[in-house]
Formats: sequence, structure tokens, C-alpha cells
Amino acid sequence: MDAIWKQVIQIAGRLPVTLTMLILSVLFGLLLGLIIALVRIQKRKIPYAIATFYLSFIRCTPTIVQLFLIYYGLPQLLILFGLDVNNWDKIIFAVIAFSLHSAAFFSEVIRSSYLAVGIGQLEAAYSIGMSHAQSLRRIVLPQAFGIAIPNLGNNVIILLKETSLAFSIGITDIMGQVQIMVGNSYGQHIFQMYILVALVYWVISIILEKGFGRLERKYKKGHVSIAK
Repeated sequence: MDAIWKQVIQIAGRLPVTLTMLILSVLFGLLLGLIIALVRIQKRKIPYAIATFYLSFIRCTPTIVQLFLIYYGLPQLLILFGLDVNNWDKIIFAVIAFSLHSAAFFSEVIRSSYLAVGIGQLEAAYSIGMSHAQSLRRIVLPQAFGIAIPNLGNNVIILLKETSLAFSIGITDIMGQVQIMVGNSYGQHIFQMYILVALVYWVISIILEKGFGRLERKYKKGHVSIAK
């Protein structure tokens, strides 16, 4: 039992690394996703084509390939412009890759939620003298946020699991820590270690699910009325 508890402590010790990657990737992913969603909603020819190509590429390529493209390809690309980023922390490359990956899926959640509110809401806001910015801030976005919460939560949980790929570029997150522990023990108790890390991911996912569930209940009134 003491050995199991020691393993749990070792794995949990790398939890801040995993959560840092997750939080930063969600923040940047949401920001980029909002921009892409606006481009797709406005449907201006060239930006729309670029955004559509980007979404297609992200959806149709494995996450680990995207991670390798950023980790190995970005330094080579930037060196052409005189920028040497080889000394950057590996977490920066992981956050860039996961942000670009998640932005594609966040953008579709944001876009579909915006469209679900309906043009009638904007027209009603205009009819009482609201500007476009006011109608978005006071009418459309609160309703769209309520609609988006469940899908946003699902995508954040998926992204949490995607961060487990970061160990493949040498980041010692909770998955990377398990890989080190397996190597140091020469493969002994390997099943036990993977069970433990699975439980850690499970617990974090449950916490995230509960958190998004509370947010959804807060906006339940608007969410249910639109869904009906």
C-alpha cells in the first residue's frame, strides 16, 4: 500500500504541468476560436477560405502529428526570419500546438451557438435602439454562452486527454512521469501505474464536468428556452 501511495504522490507531483498546459491551451484556443468563428459567420471570401482550410487540416490530421509539426517545424520556419526559438521551454511548443488544435473545435462550438440564437434576437435588439455591440453583449452572447457550455465542457475534457501526448516531446507531465516510473522499474507494476494515471485523469475530468455542469445550470433558463 505504501508503494502505491508513493506512486500516486509522484504522479500527482506533475499535475501542475498538465493543468498549466490545459489552462493556457483553453484560453488561447478560445481566443483564436472566437476569431475563426467570427470569420466563418461573416463569410468574407478570402478569410473564410483560409479559416475553412485551417479547420479541415486540424480535423483531418492526428493531434500528435500537429504537435510534432510545431515542435520540430516551427523552429525551422522561424529561423528563416532570424528568430532562434530552440531554447524555448518545451511547454511553449505544446501550448501552441494544443491551442491551435482546440481552436478549430472551439470555433465550431462558438459559431453554432451564435447561429442557434437566431437573427430575430438581433433584429429585436436593433428595434429598441441597441447598437450591434450592445446587442451582442446584452442579448446574443449570454444566450449563445448558455448553449455552448456543454460542448465547451466536452472539448475541454477532450483537450485534457490530448495533453497526455506532450510526453512524446519530452515534457514530464503526469503521463511523462508514469513513463519515467515505468522505465525506472524496468516494467514492473506497469499495469498498476497506468491504472493510477487513468484514475488521475478520471478525477480531473469529473471535476471539470461538475464545474461546467454548474455553469450550465446558471444559464439553464436561456439554454432551455432556445433548445425548445
